[in-house]
Amino acid sequence: MIGGVVLAAGAGRRFGSAKQLAPFQGRPLLEHALLAMSGAALLDVRVVVLGANAGEILAAVQRHGAEAVICPDWDDGQSASLRAGVAALAERAEAIVITLGDQPSIEPAAIDRVIAARDGRSVAVRATYGGRAGHPVLLERPLFERVAALHGDQGARSLLEGAAVRLVECGDAGTDTDIDTPEQLRLSGGGSAPRI
Repeated sequence: MIGGVVLAAGAGRRFGSAKQLAPFQGRPLLEHALLAMSGAALLDVRVVVLGANAGEILAAVQRHGAEAVICPDWDDGQSASLRAGVAALAERAEAIVITLGDQPSIEPAAIDRVIAARDGRSVAVRATYGGRAGHPVLLERPLFERVAALHGDQGARSLLEGAAVRLVECGDAGTDTDIDTPEQLRLSGGGSAPRI
């Protein structure tokens, strides 16, 4: 079984408010990442990791089949939400695909392409965009225990240093650009029609 995790536990301090709820193309920003996960044909189960403003987000965002996982120590940094997401799926999944809730332009095709690139030798598969490494990132089971040892604002990048990682170009299947500020949201076309 292949699991998918959307990391969306942060407080959005640089954004100035709960950016998960910021309107983007007719939907809350977070919902785009959840739609991408729900549209990925090769995923069997999906979770979204919430922390700051979890109640408000649960009330306002359609999860499109994703299970909600609440990360109580979300303020410890991205490692806390990554640990929570992997722990929620570790017993069920042979591999887990990670995306970020503030990357609304990742497409289901990129998620499926990363999953399809599993080769039985690499412990991870990572999307690239014009050669630049990004998300989604797929972690194979041998990395799950190493996730539990992460602390602070470490994400998957530190896990992958020195590991056998397969890179897969996904530049024709969206982009993994982060939305960190209201200005980035505006420049990325946040006010146009909903993506379906």
